[in-house]
Amino acid sequence: MPSNLVVRVKVSSPTLQEGFRAIAQELELPGEFSAEVTAAAEKAAAAVVLPELDRTDLPFVTIDPAGSMDLDQAVHIERAGDGFVVHYAIADVAAFVTAGDPIDLEANRRGETLYGASSRIPLHPPALSEGAASLLPDQVCPSLLWTLAVDAEGSCTDVHVERALVRSTRRWSYVEAQAALDDGTADDVLSLLKEVGLLREAQETARGGISLPLPEQEIEESDGSLHLVFREQLPVEQWNAQISLLTGIGAASLMVGAKVGLLRTLPPADPRDVERLRRVAKGLRIDWPADLDYAGFIRSLDPSRSQHQAMVVACTRLLRGSGYAAFDGELPEQTMHSAIAAEYAHVTAPLRRLGDRYAGEVCLAICAGEPVPDWVRAALPGLPKTLQDSGRRAGSYQRAVLDLIEAALLADRVGEQFEGVVTSVRDDEATNGVLLIEEVGVEAPVTSAGPLPLGGEVTATLASADLQARKVSFTVASPAGTSGA
Repeated sequence: MPSNLVVRVKVSSPTLQEGFRAIAQELELPGEFSAEVTAAAEKAAAAVVLPELDRTDLPFVTIDPAGSMDLDQAVHIERAGDGFVVHYAIADVAAFVTAGDPIDLEANRRGETLYGASSRIPLHPPALSEGAASLLPDQVCPSLLWTLAVDAEGSCTDVHVERALVRSTRRWSYVEAQAALDDGTADDVLSLLKEVGLLREAQETARGGISLPLPEQEIEESDGSLHLVFREQLPVEQWNAQISLLTGIGAASLMVGAKVGLLRTLPPADPRDVERLRRVAKGLRIDWPADLDYAGFIRSLDPSRSQHQAMVVACTRLLRGSGYAAFDGELPEQTMHSAIAAEYAHVTAPLRRLGDRYAGEVCLAICAGEPVPDWVRAALPGLPKTLQDSGRRAGSYQRAVLDLIEAALLADRVGEQFEGVVTSVRDDEATNGVLLIEEVGVEAPVTSAGPLPLGGEVTATLASADLQARKVSFTVASPAGTSGA
């Protein structure tokens, strides 16, 4: 399973819980916030200086997973002639956190909120991330208010950000919002979100961008056994994500124009990886016309079909190599994010990602015609490494959790045979590779007596499922004669 899938655990298995604790200890993950940091957060929450601009007249709403408390974003959309005005309020972390204070130092140590299976390790203390800085309903909050003009075709024609007071009038869960849209009871903001979201999806297609519709995976228990259940993204989740992408693209345009800031980048996909994926598609019996590029192919996939779902997971390989580029006075060599097919910046999740606070401050200064704050400029050169290190830690954490879950799912099935597709083969040793078992949604190492056929179907035996080592492995007696070879 790729590290960017969301996994939710709905079981209280002592073995799994002990495994999660062992992972946290092994990776030396941050624990509870110190008394000093907690006290600083509580003091900041009580003494925040609020901006003068009051936009509590706008009926913002938030749309998040059910039960979320760390609400970074609130949206309001209104018509403007043939187009739209999108107001996007982002939590103003810098209103509570000062460079060099205990909260800031701890946030720089953590880098981002870490998501495991049944819990999370927050970037900021709950007094801020789930309290004073969170855009909770009926709470007046300081924000970075983005105002984006969108024309009738979905193109962004103007972008501006400023500090403002806002108030969310309702907290929607994704399920509630989708139900309201489906049954016709949605309010104006949700209805316009759908309109703008669809227009932005069309814009994404036109520029060659892609959004992988990765499903959430839930681990459930019944009859004493663990089961993996996939939950597809709802359309409203994708429309909501388009507003975040719209803002990130607008932020990047501001920073590139001013030649100072922090971009999120991704190099173009390696043609060899695309060719490998074509062979995986063949193994999964999914048609990929020779004249269709990989972006068009990904958009053609239907995640409700199990084979297509497996293909979506395999396609995450094309999105590897992402990073951050900080610059001040001269643009970096690589400015594009190839999956988005545009220059792009992270600015919409400062409660959960460290870099968003700094990028947001750069954009505020640009729009106000003021110098970028010294504390931001001083931090820019070191941010890419800090963010890369925290991203690597987050990836290790998620991979360890997923490895543990896979071992638990298969622990009582050692010796059984499964049908799978070979999704990668080692260049230096063709008898070793990775196998995707569609039946259980698991990708795991596989060894064979002969060369493995990339993209080919094989019958494999589950050789091991070790919970302590968090390892699953398969063997293939002979791949001769398999499809896709």
